[in-house]
Amino acid sequence: MAVRIRLKRMGAKKRPFYRLVVAPSTAPRDGRFIETIGYYNPLTDPATVQVDVDKALYWLEHGAQPTDTAKDILRRAGVLEAWQQRKTQPAGSTTAPAES
Repeated sequence: MAVRIRLKRMGAKKRPFYRLVVAPSTAPRDGRFIETIGYYNPLTDPATVQVDVDKALYWLEHGAQPTDTAKDILRRAGVLEAWQQRKTQPAGSTTAPAES
């Protein structure tokens, strides 16, 4: 089953906010989903973005593909940068680099 990280629209008419969810790629936009990993409110100034970094990294490591908008939100939250750092680390190294 292909899994996507995407937005689920919530809120009243003309007052949207979005939840960042992990959902099967065949599920409708506001339909079935596996897990909520954050939210995005574009109506506040500046826009509010809250992402559970650990959950997002878990799903990215297990093959979830973010949509373009979800990728931008994950980039703002710093998740994609952390994911790239994890991917470039050798498999066995779990220690942090020594400080000088």
